[in-house]
Amino acid sequence: MVVLKGIPSVLSPELLYALAKMGHGDELVLADANFPASSICACGPTEIRADGLRIPQLLEAILKLFPLDTYVEHSAAVMDLVESDKQRGLAVPVWKTYEVLLHQSCPEASLELVERFAFYDRAKKAFAIVATGETSLYGNLILKKGVIPAELLL
Repeated sequence: MVVLKGIPSVLSPELLYALAKMGHGDELVLADANFPASSICACGPTEIRADGLRIPQLLEAILKLFPLDTYVEHSAAVMDLVESDKQRGLAVPVWKTYEVLLHQSCPEASLELVERFAFYDRAKKAFAIVATGETSLYGNLILKKGVIPAELLL
């Protein structure tokens, strides 16, 4: 637990350090419980554990500190459904929750749908992957870091 004024307690020291080190355009993956975080991190990104935390709770806390990229078409991405799940009409209600939280932080934010294996490839290039306890199917989320204007830096 982080015990600092103004820092949400769900943000671990490791996650805070990663968020601070990230630069404009770097990506952070918030991975659901089924995502192969450890195997993907074996070849690149830093793995940060947030077991037991759901992604909406973590996302809300991260967005208090993390600017989203407004210089790209989509500042966030989710893994698109595979064809069989599309055909059976699988609903992913957590995406709506993500959209609400993203828009509260950055009205221009929009979600991109990324094909499953393209999502894995993109995750391999991420700055870090946060392995969460999110149980929603297709709950994975990628955030692209933006910039903080000089006048907003303290």
